[in-house]
Amino acid sequence: MAWVIRQFSKTRIDRAGETLVSQGAATEARNEALLIVNNWRSCHAFPLNTFQNGLHQIAKTVDEHSLVAQRIKRLSSIEGKLRRFPTMTLSQMQDLGGCRVIVNDARSVLRLADLYRRSRMKHKLHTVDNYIENPQPSGYRGVHFIYRYFSDRNKTYNGQKIEVQLRSAFQHSWATAVETVGTFTRHALKSSIGPDEWLRFFALMGSAIAVKEGTNRVKGTPEDTKELIAELRQVAAELDVINRLETYGAALTQFNSSITKDAHYFLIQLEPEAQRTLITGFKAQDLQLANERYLAIERGIDPNSSTDAVLVSVENVTFLQRAYPNYFLDTTTFVNLLRDALKHERIRRQRTS
Repeated sequence: MAWVIRQFSKTRIDRAGETLVSQGAATEARNEALLIVNNWRSCHAFPLNTFQNGLHQIAKTVDEHSLVAQRIKRLSSIEGKLRRFPTMTLSQMQDLGGCRVIVNDARSVLRLADLYRRSRMKHKLHTVDNYIENPQPSGYRGVHFIYRYFSDRNKTYNGQKIEVQLRSAFQHSWATAVETVGTFTRHALKSSIGPDEWLRFFALMGSAIAVKEGTNRVKGTPEDTKELIAELRQVAAELDVINRLETYGAALTQFNSSITKDAHYFLIQLEPEAQRTLITGFKAQDLQLANERYLAIERGIDPNSSTDAVLVSVENVTFLQRAYPNYFLDTTTFVNLLRDALKHERIRRQRTS
C-alpha cells in the first residue's frame, strides 16, 4: 500500500495555514495552500493506522465491545482552530490525526488510560489531559493523549503528533450531541462558541452525566444534585431540547452508500438541507484517492450551508453510526440520558413531598 508522504517543508506548511485563514488570499494562493494542507494532514494516515492497531489490542482487554475509530481532521476544523489560536502554527497542530476509543463506562475509560500509558511502545508521550477528573467548562469529559510517533524502522513519520481520545458511551453521546446541535445552529459549540443558553445546557448535562457515572462534575454547575437537575429542566424546557433533537433525527430521510468490498476508509458527507447522508467506501490501497475526493468535497461545500464531511476508518461499516452518530443526526442515547435525568428529579421531589 502506498502511504502519503510529506512533500513540503514545515515552513511552507505553516505559510499554507496562514493563507487558509487569510481574508484577502488570492484564489490561486488559496488553492495551492489547500493542496499543501491536504498533503500534510493526509500523511498522518500511516502513524494513525499504527496507533489504531495497538489500541484495538489493548481496548479489547478492557471491554470486548469497545469501538476504535480514526479520522483525519476536517478543513473547517483546521481553519477554525487556527483562527481561535492565532499563535498556533499548522505544523504543530496536535490533532490532525486522531484515534478514538469508546468503551462502556467511565471506570473502563480510566482503566484503559492507565493500561495504555503503561504499555510498551516507542512513541513519545507528549501530553495527557484527564477531562474526567477535571471536566472542561463546556461539559466535555474523556481522557486525551498526544503522542509523537516514533519508529526505528520507518523514520519517515517520526515526530508527527497523534491524538488519542478515550470516552465512555455516555461521554461520547454528549460530545456527538454537541456536534449535532452545532450543525443546525451553525455555531462551534464544541469549542465553546455559540449562544449562552446552549453552552449552559451542555455544561449542566455534562454534570448530570458525571453524576450518573459517579465522577467529578463540571465546575460552575450546582454541587447539589436537586439544584443541578432543576436548572437543567428549566434550560432544557426553554430550548425545547428533546423536541428539537428528535426533529433533527427525523429530518434525515435518505441514506445513500457506495461501499466497495473490503472497504477500509469511509468518506461520510452530511447534507442536512438535502436531508441525507452519503457514504463512500475505499479500499486500503485507495487511500490517495480517498484523500483527493475528501478535499474535492470540502472545497465544494457552501460555507453558508450545514454540509459537513469527514474521512474516517472503522473496523467494519456497521460501526460507522456508532462511532460518528452526529453524521446521522442520531442523538437517541443523549435524549434518553436527558429524559432519565429529568425523571430522576421528579422522583426525588415526589419522595420528599
